Amino acid sequence: MESRVHPDLREMLAMSPGGEFKREELHILREAMGGFGAAMMPEGDYAVSDKMIPGPSGAPDIRVRIYEPGGEEKNRPGILYIHGGGYIVGTPEFTDLSCIRLVMEIGCVIASVDYRLAPEHPYPAPLEDCYAALTWFSDHAVSLDVDAERIAVVGGSAGGGLVAGLSLLVRDKGGPKIAFQAPLYPMIDDRNITPSSYEFTDPRLWNRSKNEFGWQMYLGDLYGGDVPIYAAPARAEDLSGLPPTYTFVGELDLFRDETTDYALRLMRAGVPTEYHIYSGCIHGFDMAACGIGRRAENELIEVLKNALA
Repeated sequence: MESRVHPDLREMLAMSPGGEFKREELHILREAMGGFGAAMMPEGDYAVSDKMIPGPSGAPDIRVRIYEPGGEEKNRPGILYIHGGGYIVGTPEFTDLSCIRLVMEIGCVIASVDYRLAPEHPYPAPLEDCYAALTWFSDHAVSLDVDAERIAVVGGSAGGGLVAGLSLLVRDKGGPKIAFQAPLYPMIDDRNITPSSYEFTDPRLWNRSKNEFGWQMYLGDLYGGDVPIYAAPARAEDLSGLPPTYTFVGELDLFRDETTDYALRLMRAGVPTEYHIYSGCIHGFDMAACGIGRRAENELIEVLKNALA
């Protein structure tokens, strides 16, 4: 892999731990990731707070992490942000830096969802939490100084999968409105049938065995059977009526081919879509503090600025 990886990312690859996931050891991984972003909060004119909101019917309340820019501007754009983690790990704190940068550059308000994780809470629990958070965000837009007509949904990896599933669900339910979606290198196909899903086996990467494990945990008894399109959006035959879309993926990402197919089918369905493949880039490269990572982040910022203007 070293010879194929972008020079900016070779250190990231070298530092990535190998090994595979085990269900009984997920708590160790979650603890290791906890508070990752909060330890590096940058200086700037913004505020971060946590709020408990009502969860889906019969489910616990949901923690939403709110990021707000300084100043007293009204009618600002909003972003519902959904963190990644293979549907099995992660918290909003893990993407603190990404959310703060979006807030400071765009002047938006972000609500980041601390959705329930599999396998303790398999599909549809994580998606239902995201839908409840979007509904709350839209309903409380005025009190948050947000324009309910300009709310985007953004997330990477499993978060991208939840973005894509949420957009399908909102389309079919008839609301609340999503103005724009950015499912970045999304985890959307449980079948693992693309060439790139076989290509990447290096244990330092998000590889085939890790991907199969994540899907097994997320889908539970549905795994290998008749999986709903909201759980695995690559299965959706009709992508018409979805919000304008931006997505990107690394050339060396297991999700390369399913992202490519998704983007092409969105275009064929008449959905305004922009799609970038980054040469030599691995899964999650945009979170690396390096030249190519900042390039991907800056492009996302510009796209969201224009989409939510």
